Amino acid sequence: MDILSLIGIVLSVVAIVGGNYLEGGHISALINAPAALIVFGGTIGAVFLQTPIAHFSHGLKLLVWVFFPPRVDMQGGINSVVGWSMVARKDGLLGLESIAESEPDPYAQKGLRLLVDGVEPETIRSIMEVDLYTQEDRDMAGARIYDSMGGYSPTIGIIGAVLGLIQVMGNLANPSQLGHGIAVAFVATVYGVAAANLFFLPFGGKIKAVVLQRSRYREMLLEGILSIADGENPRSIEVKLQGFME
Repeated sequence: MDILSLIGIVLSVVAIVGGNYLEGGHISALINAPAALIVFGGTIGAVFLQTPIAHFSHGLKLLVWVFFPPRVDMQGGINSVVGWSMVARKDGLLGLESIAESEPDPYAQKGLRLLVDGVEPETIRSIMEVDLYTQEDRDMAGARIYDSMGGYSPTIGIIGAVLGLIQVMGNLANPSQLGHGIAVAFVATVYGVAAANLFFLPFGGKIKAVVLQRSRYREMLLEGILSIADGENPRSIEVKLQGFME
């Protein structure tokens, strides 16, 4: 679990709620069902309208990466590539066949199979890059739904504020209704701005960072596989791939 993500959310919520309390406010003042319906319902509806269902559903699946990002072991990957190069240097490319059969990473397995089949390096590059960039684009499209939510929710919060003020203006003769209308107006704005800046935009940013990290790992694998195809020395391959380390 990514502890920093958890700490970030807890710290953000505590800062907002705690600051409200220190100013003399009460948590109950921040709870307003109509405001929540306007902001979150409107935001999700707008994203539904904008986003293809496949991208939306994929984005929801990627949300788990905020707290449980997939492990990317760059050094372990480099060690694997160097090991493959040693096997290829000793037994030839056909010696990688058994390794390809047991490789758990589908991307690495595909590259190893292409090596075993004797495919030309440029052809390997074109095939593997299609997989790499297609997956990256798909994951980025899923991450962008949170950017969209972060863009829509503050504006929809303002819509909620205007709706609340309309209720206030329509009930000036009835003072008992004024408090409720004003509460909806201001709480809707808080919901919209807070959701965007404390959750939606950070979620999108975190997912994008994970996507780029995974793509960098795959780029390293591709470069290593191409180096093996070109018959480079294992030590030279290791030195080259160390450049991918952060």
